[in-house]
Amino acid sequence: MISFNPIRERHLVKTRSYEVPETVTEQLGAEERASLVEKIKRLLRDRKAVIVAHYYTDSALQQLADETGGHVSDSLDMARFGYEHPASTLVVAGVRFMGETAKILNPEKRVLMPDLEATCSLDLGCPAEEFSAFCDAHPDRTVVVYANTSARVKARADWVVTSSSAVDIVAHLAAGGEKILWAPDKYLGGYIREHTGADMVLWNAACVVHEEFKGFELGALRRQHPDAKVLVHPESPASVVAQADAVGSTSALIKAARELDASKFIVATDKGIFYKMQQAAPGKQFIEAPTAGRSATCKSCGHCPWMAMNGLGKLAACLENGDNEILLDPQIAARARVPIMRLLDFTKGRGQAVFGTNDA
Repeated sequence: MISFNPIRERHLVKTRSYEVPETVTEQLGAEERASLVEKIKRLLRDRKAVIVAHYYTDSALQQLADETGGHVSDSLDMARFGYEHPASTLVVAGVRFMGETAKILNPEKRVLMPDLEATCSLDLGCPAEEFSAFCDAHPDRTVVVYANTSARVKARADWVVTSSSAVDIVAHLAAGGEKILWAPDKYLGGYIREHTGADMVLWNAACVVHEEFKGFELGALRRQHPDAKVLVHPESPASVVAQADAVGSTSALIKAARELDASKFIVATDKGIFYKMQQAAPGKQFIEAPTAGRSATCKSCGHCPWMAMNGLGKLAACLENGDNEILLDPQIAARARVPIMRLLDFTKGRGQAVFGTNDA
């Protein structure tokens, strides 16, 4: 059970302090799209640049990254690819914390983004100043934060974790008697606590996409498709996770789609992942898990509105003009690098892949 104190309770009950934009996807005709693709390919060569794209971006961006020797994955693996690739400029198609993580691990490289306004509800839901005060109120706790946080929040942390490493790392810390302060995703935090038994204080934030998946509607959809397996990201509410045949990070869900003995899947994560799922498991059917409020007021409905800010037009513009560069305070970046390196050292020490896990 969670015990309350005034500061902690304030973070558990606070209302959303940011606006969620409408999801607006880029609309291009076939000729315009082809022209932009050729322009971007030329600019990538001229600028000695490479595209690193997130699984949740539009399939056109993922395809272009694949075609031009870039990479499609999640934030830490995107940063790993940038570190290993000889390109002097990284174009990060995703949300801002991903660009920041790429810059933290590749400080000597130029990191551009199609739109610097493309952020994340987990990042917005955990302002650095408030989070720092929360940490100060719990000085006896080890601060563990999800990769989906700003550089300033990472700089305040003892550990950074990904969705596939979080349970192992928290279990390791708890076995040593450490009490945990977790941020920012309350659902992932609850999942970790359930699977580790750790003493955890949870920050109150959520992903606007995963929070909209609802257990009741999922149950109804399962009855309509009794032969389907259910794949769920642990940022989802417990009532959704409880119905899953497989729970895991994006790479784990792609692997499950390929390996599970089923031809149909209901998927509770951003629908942008369908592009790579269909590549991994051709011939299988993927159905979006239901969300509440599929109406004119729906703000996400299975797709991140900030991810949708990435498009071919903006990507071409940032490459052509050098716009939207990620710049970080060197002291913040250096402090944020420490908990990230703890994650990498931990996974390496366990004989796990340090990179290439596509975790977030």
